[in-house]
Amino acid sequence: MKVVQADQLSFVRGLEYRGGTFHSIIMMEGEPGTLGNFQVSYGKIGGDFFSPRHRHNFEQIRFQVEGTLDFARDGKLEEGMVGYFPEGVAYGPQSQDAGSDVATIVLQCGGASGGGYLSQDEVRAGMTALREEGEFRDGVFRRRADVPGKRNVDGYQAIWEHRNGRPMKYPQARYSRPFMMNPKHYSWVPLEQSPGVSEKFLGTFTERRSSASFLKFTSGSRCDVTGRCVLVVMSGKGRTGEHELRRLTTLHLERGEHATLEAREETIVMRFGLPDLSALEARDADTPALAAE
Repeated sequence: MKVVQADQLSFVRGLEYRGGTFHSIIMMEGEPGTLGNFQVSYGKIGGDFFSPRHRHNFEQIRFQVEGTLDFARDGKLEEGMVGYFPEGVAYGPQSQDAGSDVATIVLQCGGASGGGYLSQDEVRAGMTALREEGEFRDGVFRRRADVPGKRNVDGYQAIWEHRNGRPMKYPQARYSRPFMMNPKHYSWVPLEQSPGVSEKFLGTFTERRSSASFLKFTSGSRCDVTGRCVLVVMSGKGRTGEHELRRLTTLHLERGEHATLEAREETIVMRFGLPDLSALEARDADTPALAAE
């Protein structure tokens, strides 16, 4: 188990390949270069931020902590809502009111197609290299006319292709569009095995079973959590082993690990269930590498 006290981290500039101002803290990261790599971040978006309509070869789950994000034809993610953005599905453009404060917790992870997810360091290295060939503007990489390659490419796609040395093949969409969930319209369901603990389970996605849910603890209650997941404390206080739980404490459990969370006051925890990619990882491990010519 890994524990990060995210309130001790500093916000840094990010998503420069999009347009406008975005700062975030990286609350938890996976292992770069693996199919199951992931990132959970807490981002604050400036009124000038803009992201064009685009799609990913990975998946996202977003929890809107503050303010509203407007995804045009795909709807608005309002404060307190959770959005699921499947791989291979176009969404946006994304914008927000110029004078509003907007904050979002986002899980981004390699999805069911096995396309993986680039780490923050890999993205920055790709941006630096590609700026020798063109510029990032309004979320698009615009290659100079004297450089071979496609002139205009989605910013992340250009970085991914540079990093992997091949064109990105977007996965076939499993869903027709992203969708927004309003937890206010869900009920808390008591967990029989954990007196004083209730769950709002929002959903499970794709055959690899990524998921989103909330846990609510009454003061003095406790719960054993297992499975490959990331937990983010949204409010309240407590402990897990030797670690304090407080707002934005973030925990990562891998397969076979467990944690016992104990609440000292009413506590709300968000649980991101990470997809089970073990079959894809085993497939890749069994595929022999081609000898270099």
